[in-house]
Amino acid sequence: MLPERVPRGGKNRLAIECGRASTLPRRRIFRLLLIFHNSHSRNNLRLDLFRNGHCDYTRFCPMSLPLENSARPSRGIAATGLDAAIDSALADKRLVGAVVLVARDGELVYARAAGLADRENKMATREDTIFRLASVTKPIVAITAMRLVEQGRIGLDDPITKWLPEFRPRLPDGAEAVIRIRHLLTHTSGLGYSFAEEQDGPYHRAGVSDGLDTPGRSLDDNLKRLASAPLLFAPGESWRYSLAMDVLGGIIEKETGGALGDAVADLVMKPLGLSDTAFSVRDRRRLAAAYVNGAPEPQRMGDEATLPILDGMIRFVPGRIFDPASYHSGGAGMAGTASDVLAILETVRKGGAPLLSADTVKVMMADQAGGNMQTQQAGFGFGFGWSVVADPGVAQVPFSAGTIKWGGVYGHSWFVDAEKGLTVVALTNTTLEGMWGQFTTDLAKAVYAGI
Repeated sequence: MLPERVPRGGKNRLAIECGRASTLPRRRIFRLLLIFHNSHSRNNLRLDLFRNGHCDYTRFCPMSLPLENSARPSRGIAATGLDAAIDSALADKRLVGAVVLVARDGELVYARAAGLADRENKMATREDTIFRLASVTKPIVAITAMRLVEQGRIGLDDPITKWLPEFRPRLPDGAEAVIRIRHLLTHTSGLGYSFAEEQDGPYHRAGVSDGLDTPGRSLDDNLKRLASAPLLFAPGESWRYSLAMDVLGGIIEKETGGALGDAVADLVMKPLGLSDTAFSVRDRRRLAAAYVNGAPEPQRMGDEATLPILDGMIRFVPGRIFDPASYHSGGAGMAGTASDVLAILETVRKGGAPLLSADTVKVMMADQAGGNMQTQQAGFGFGFGWSVVADPGVAQVPFSAGTIKWGGVYGHSWFVDAEKGLTVVALTNTTLEGMWGQFTTDLAKAVYAGI
């Protein structure tokens, strides 16, 4: 299997855990590809292990390779606590599989693929395992939109009816409201999610999809249903997690004249040389199965799954990612790898190039709620596409002030602590443990204890 850890550079050596099939010579089973590339005077190391035969993962093959010194020393990280957090979650059967990547000062200092991507088929998790990203889609689409803002094609204060003239949800009293692009990016539009309301709520009555279910539905159909439900508040007056990014995806499609996935590919993925993250799955053999919290172990999702969450129920159709007729949900529709997500977030941490200017990134990472709105919990604000740690003491978190973070309901979490030079991505195949369970708390504590 892929290396579970990439230690610090310098004089350290790399021990690679690998499997060996008993019926094939080792040289035919795997080859190790080392790709070094230099970025901002640092050497980055990527390790990919390719197997040409089936491995039973029962043998340990030690392998030592010297790693080049970085041009500028990095501060590194201790792996013990990270390993313990992952091992505990797997041993306790809270997670089925996970990929965890940690970058510090622009270098990958920890990488581990652990557990099973598909338990029933005994398929090990690998560093290139593809996951259904759910809300990890949001920051990617936000970056796509901000590229259009920088190009002068859309404006933050433009009314969304400029592109979606029929999308005119009203306030509960029937009054008209003006939703602007910035309201969508910050979840201050007055829109909501059906999973956050009771079963007889207006979104349920209208049959609104949250972007995780209802395969085959078009975006126009879903926006029509969404617009028929009343806004929860006047735009800009409060905060509510919402389908706003799906609406923003519709605006991107109208402006670019193509599918949202094409815009994301052209404006984000291709400039970064990424190819595994999209609104479809390029290699189904690498796609992780989806699981949900359960006892004595997580349960595999069937064709459909429902899970109580907040005041309502969240509905999953894992096969939606395979349906080309399903609209590209800007809030939940992508699938991809941890390494792609890390590359995108590292671009943000480093200031935005080659995607965005440093000034734009600064605005995106600022708390746009300004402390005047209660977002997901005390001590947090919200920027453009992600939450912002406004007060670590009030939030009772180890992150630095200004850290951006979010997750995905299929089992993911990530954060970027620019002050500490940290970018951490943890993709799992287990809802909800991998998004906001004990694993996420243990992992964050281990990261900060290890630096």
